[in-house]
Amino acid sequence: MLLLTTTGARSGKPHTAVLGYYPDTSDRILIVGSAGGGPKHPDWYHNLLANPRVTVEDGLHTYQADAVVLRDAERDEIFDRLVEADPGWGKYQADTTRILPVVALTAATTGPPPATLTLRMIHDAFRHELTLIRKEVVTAASTGTTAGLGAQLRINCLKVCQGLHFHHTRESGGLFPALLATNPDLAGTIERLDQEHAQIATLLEELQTLLTNTSALDVLPRLDTLIEALNHHLDYEEDQLLPLLGQ
Repeated sequence: MLLLTTTGARSGKPHTAVLGYYPDTSDRILIVGSAGGGPKHPDWYHNLLANPRVTVEDGLHTYQADAVVLRDAERDEIFDRLVEADPGWGKYQADTTRILPVVALTAATTGPPPATLTLRMIHDAFRHELTLIRKEVVTAASTGTTAGLGAQLRINCLKVCQGLHFHHTRESGGLFPALLATNPDLAGTIERLDQEHAQIATLLEELQTLLTNTSALDVLPRLDTLIEALNHHLDYEEDQLLPLLGQ
């Protein structure tokens, strides 16, 4: 799994998706625009067509990459290879009339970009996603309905698809220990950030439960609690860590 952050084709804002990927060459990986076999290409695909420079977070490294859509014989040969590795891709293709795009992501540099840049981009993507969720819940609340499928899907992407979990696990398991090794005085800060990761995970679990059987009007206060907690956490983390990461 990886986090792919693209630039919105219309909005110009960062958009993060959680995707499966396959290694190809030493500096290239492959992703597929399956959308679960749906009739339309995923949003991230349209975004990278407009802006091919993307940010990739694979759990070990965060780096910028250039996206290239594979065409014709090259696409078909590689897609057949992916189907051989995972027949699920073939099922997705059989479920739709569109040709599932195969995209190659090639590292843009020999090393990852500045950590401050990617940390801000990923944080901003989560902030933007929660803003969209709240807008949908407010709209649903005004009509007295449930929170709405769109909001549920976005919460699923953050929780079930493990967008936030993936990012926080990477920080707690990689970034934080590395910073602590060279900055032992950060112990209190790191402990607080780890505790906030656990608190946010709990809030997401609670919100997911509420969205399945609770009116949007009742969901909104809990959603606002999550947004406030996450924004406070992200602001504090950036304030404490960005100077140490080179800014």
